[in-house]
Amino acid sequence: MREYTTQMDAAGKGILTPQMADVLENESISQDLLMERVAKGHIAIPANRNHTNLRGGGVGEGLTTKINVNLGVSKDVCSFDGEMNKAELALKFKADAIMDLSVSGDTEGFRKRLVKDVPVMIGTVPIYDTLTRTGKATEDLTIEDWFKTVEIHAENGIDFITIHAGLTSKCVQSITTNPRLCGIVSRGGSILFEWIKKTGTENPFYEHFDRLLDICEKHDVCISLGDGLRPGAIKDSTDAPQIEELITLGELTKRAWERKVQVMIEGPGHVPLHEVEMNMKLQKKLCHNAPFYVLGPLVTDIAPGYDHITSAIGGALAAMHGADFLCYVTPAEHLRLPSADDVKEGIIASKIAAHAGDLAKGIPGAIDRDNAMSKARGTLDWDGQFAQALDPEKAQAYRDSSKPKDGDVCTMCGDFCAMKRVEGLL
Repeated sequence: MREYTTQMDAAGKGILTPQMADVLENESISQDLLMERVAKGHIAIPANRNHTNLRGGGVGEGLTTKINVNLGVSKDVCSFDGEMNKAELALKFKADAIMDLSVSGDTEGFRKRLVKDVPVMIGTVPIYDTLTRTGKATEDLTIEDWFKTVEIHAENGIDFITIHAGLTSKCVQSITTNPRLCGIVSRGGSILFEWIKKTGTENPFYEHFDRLLDICEKHDVCISLGDGLRPGAIKDSTDAPQIEELITLGELTKRAWERKVQVMIEGPGHVPLHEVEMNMKLQKKLCHNAPFYVLGPLVTDIAPGYDHITSAIGGALAAMHGADFLCYVTPAEHLRLPSADDVKEGIIASKIAAHAGDLAKGIPGAIDRDNAMSKARGTLDWDGQFAQALDPEKAQAYRDSSKPKDGDVCTMCGDFCAMKRVEGLL
């Protein structure tokens, strides 16, 4: 029998877990500081005890900004092999987490396959799967249906689960009296909103939050408290319903920490540039410095096909001001289920944003790779440049597609290459 229940419990008892040791291998943080912050809840290490091949990863204060890759099938596009290919891409390009958002087919079989084959933290949204698993209309779902799905996901080895426990009846009233341009854009949020409105009862995960904690404590599952009322339009950003829900998430965070259950907080969404910093600081204040996990945020609504770029702009600013975990956005956002190429573009854009944020935050060691790249550029060391690139294959392909006469330079500058011209003079 283990001497601890959760990573948070272990840290409070001074026990260094294998997952904490993994984090220490990859981060510039001392063991004492890591354990102190895990014990306080300021760092989360999602690590379900049933995910046996997991390489532990940390999310939170003083650590590098992490990125998540969403995948999963829909009713219209249902190929689990195709989604596994996306998972392999995520691992190739060093994503830190994968979320399975499947809503069709043998969802449990696919989850088990992910847990067996994927060594990074894995998340799900059990609310979706309750509808898929039971085949019931939303209003016919019972409290047992909701919690049975959570238990299945925990037993399957899922490391973190998104639960929209803060979307209460009070929040339903708030969004009714504060109309939005774009309503509710969270799938999980819309399902619970529908359930509350049609049944006239409270959000089951809010009303029975201790039951949720029992499951998460038993399997050491991190709760990612979802923002069911996140803004899906720039005009709706930082409105009363969003803040109403965020206040509730802060209250639930304290309740989870009392049980030594780890928590992350999910955030917007669509946020204009001038409100990104405020959103990050507001969340950290209201949710007691719990790790913050943001979707984007997207800083404009008018770029379908390029939303990985709008997201990277917002993500870099969010990371700079305290976001700990970025959920990638692909070029297909708002348009279709992403292809493998879309997934790659989304990963690279998100990694750029995360790294830019780490540079701005002064994360120890973050600048080392940039310095190595700059040194290689200054000495026209092309192999050295490719070695430091986020996507070496693409960088190599671009250079190979347009060869210069002088192999030292590139076809942009040729004889006008500044590095070549001052070589030996500096």
